[in-house]
Amino acid sequence: MSKILVTGAAGFIGFHLALRLLRLGHQVTGFDNLNDYYDISLKEDRLNILKGQNDFAFVRGGLEDKTCVESLFQSGQFDYVVNLGAQAGVRYSLQNPHAYIDSNICGFMNILEGCRRTNVKHLVYASSSSVYGANVTIPFSEHHSVDHPVSLYAATKKSNELMAHTYAHLFGIPTTGLRFFTVYGPWGRPDMAYFSFTKAILEGRQIDVFNHGRMQRDFTYIDDIVEGVVRVMENLPRPDPAWNAEMPDPATSSAPYRVYNIGNNQPVELIRFIEVLEECLGEKAKINFLPIQPGEVLVTCADVADLTKAVGFRPSTNIEGGIASFVGWYREYYG
Repeated sequence: MSKILVTGAAGFIGFHLALRLLRLGHQVTGFDNLNDYYDISLKEDRLNILKGQNDFAFVRGGLEDKTCVESLFQSGQFDYVVNLGAQAGVRYSLQNPHAYIDSNICGFMNILEGCRRTNVKHLVYASSSSVYGANVTIPFSEHHSVDHPVSLYAATKKSNELMAHTYAHLFGIPTTGLRFFTVYGPWGRPDMAYFSFTKAILEGRQIDVFNHGRMQRDFTYIDDIVEGVVRVMENLPRPDPAWNAEMPDPATSSAPYRVYNIGNNQPVELIRFIEVLEECLGEKAKINFLPIQPGEVLVTCADVADLTKAVGFRPSTNIEGGIASFVGWYREYYG
């Protein structure tokens, strides 16, 4: 049994991960500020399920609250930390940029300091496929440069990777960043397109589809994400003896630092995703096609060779099965 801190525990991925860790027999402390970026009642319902499990404790607070985070680490004395708490969303970063700096930069700084001062064995943290930004080389590889983000959200996630490397280098803290690719599934985020599409289709309302549905996304089912996170958590990064400072590899380091993609490695056009959603719902969508939005990228596709080599796992759930599971949950949850 390990003592594990999961930040963002009332969020989509955090909820599923915490539940899985509890079922594996670990002690889990969840941390979340329950902000109103989307429906708080959904977060509270996730949290109530966690509170019904043995060995789960919850602390409410914000990552940017230095005193609160310091107290959390001092009282918890965690073996592992999985930082999933963040201000999410690409489009929202155009409207409220300061929220991203507060939570994703200042908040992550507090997490790093907590890990340093309490000798945490391994910090695993959420990065994002959005860090690939203007890169058009497909599939996206951890060994590619990610120096050209196209949204502030992406810039904060790239910053997290740089900050984590600094702490791995200076203090020997093992850190692993996970670049998630378009996660979906039961208990998902209402701000995500597939969720809002489902609600609108069932209500007979029109849906806005950007770039005329031609964007491709590496849709990754939540169970695959959680499996990857659990395996990575138990796989501590070590300095790469082959790392060369004259030809530095962005994916590894002379410090105990790694980044991995977690994606399905099978991009799907948004219009095909909508077709499967229609099939599962038994309803046709009324579509309003629009041009691409600022900060969006045309294609995401994860090269997961490094993840597979490191932990012996690669995501594989297809959208037909994944969407069916989501729709089943949605109908049950919303009646």
